[in-house]
Amino acid sequence: MKKRIMLLVGVAFLCVTSYAQKITADKVPAEVTSAFKAKFPEAKDVKWEMEKTNEYEAGFKTNGVEQSASFSADGKWLETESEIKVSELPEKVKQSIEKQFPGFKMEEASKVDNARHGTCYEAEIEKGKESYEVLLNSKGELLSKNAEKEEDEKD
Repeated sequence: MKKRIMLLVGVAFLCVTSYAQKITADKVPAEVTSAFKAKFPEAKDVKWEMEKTNEYEAGFKTNGVEQSASFSADGKWLETESEIKVSELPEKVKQSIEKQFPGFKMEEASKVDNARHGTCYEAEIEKGKESYEVLLNSKGELLSKNAEKEEDEKD
């Protein structure tokens, strides 16, 4: 469970690692909360984090699907990640991962809609003690690869 949450809220803008700080909704700029409510009126269980100085991310559920959305401090939407099953990854994406990372198992997946790059797909892949978070476009082209740190499975 902890890995799923980290997969969804641990990255922003093509998987650039950042140090997010949990914050309460009253610390989020009005422009951000307004833009979030307009884009995701059905969102439930919203939890906020400050990703960078001028970037806010909401973790939430819509129709039972875990999602996260990032906004700039002025309320501009940047990205939305939605949890999907590994089996829902496009065939080109799965084939590309299998070719570029032979022997790795796809553990978790997300669909990423990004304001600058359109629709991409993120997968957590593992082989032994190696673990990566990879981002590919819908053609299966690798956009980024980030090493994952081992985490406790307490959740």
